[in-house]
Formats: sequence, structure tokens, C-alpha cells
Amino acid sequence: MSQDFNFSEMWKDLYSQSSKLFDEKISKDFPSQGMGQVLEMNLQFKKMLDESTLRYLEFMNVPSRKDLADISSLIVNVDAKVDDLEESLEEKLVNQGDQESFKTELSNLKKEMKSLDNKLNQILALLKTPDKTK
Repeated sequence: MSQDFNFSEMWKDLYSQSSKLFDEKISKDFPSQGMGQVLEMNLQFKKMLDESTLRYLEFMNVPSRKDLADISSLIVNVDAKVDDLEESLEEKLVNQGDQESFKTELSNLKKEMKSLDNKLNQILALLKTPDKTK
């Protein structure tokens, strides 16, 4: 942007033109039409200022409000995904802990079953042997 471009002078010119237009339209029979034109001029000027400000910020490598809003929404999305991953990892660890306890219980049960099987085999062996005491 050139340095001889002066926003305050441009604003003063716009203000004086709009006030003249406003005065002319108010003096006529249709003030609403004049108000509409004044509002339209103000909107066009605001649009031009917004566009030139965005171009200036882009040129100076400064983020605009929209850029910051976009980045913050991306951060919120990443944060939500990290929370989901943490929850699923915690669930997996809890399930894995349950599986470990299940495995130990199962191995203890197998040992007890082998012990019972050995005792049952001893009882059957004793029942098959003839009684020597008779």
C-alpha cells in the first residue's frame, strides 16, 4: 500500500458526501430512499475497508480474526480426538487388566482340577485294589 493513501481524509470525504446526500434526501418527500442510499454507501465503504485491512494483514504476515478462529477450531478438534484416544486407551487397559485376572483365575482352576483329578485317580486305584485286610 502506498503511504499517501489516507483513511482519515477518505472518511472525512465520505462523511461530508453522505451528510450532503442525507440533507438532500431528507428535504424531499421520500426520506426512506435517501436513508437506504446512505446505508448502502456506508456498507460499501465498510466492505472496502475490511478487504483492504485483510490484504494489509496478509501482506504483513499477521493473522486475521478469521485465521485465529480457524486455528482455534482446529485445536478444539484435535483436543477432542486426543480425549477420544485417551478414553479408548483407558478402556483397553482396563480390559487388559480384566483379561490378566481371568488368565490367572483360569490357571488356578486348571491346577485345582489337576489336583482333583490326581485325588480321584488315587481313589479309583484304591477301589480297584483288593482289600488285604479281610
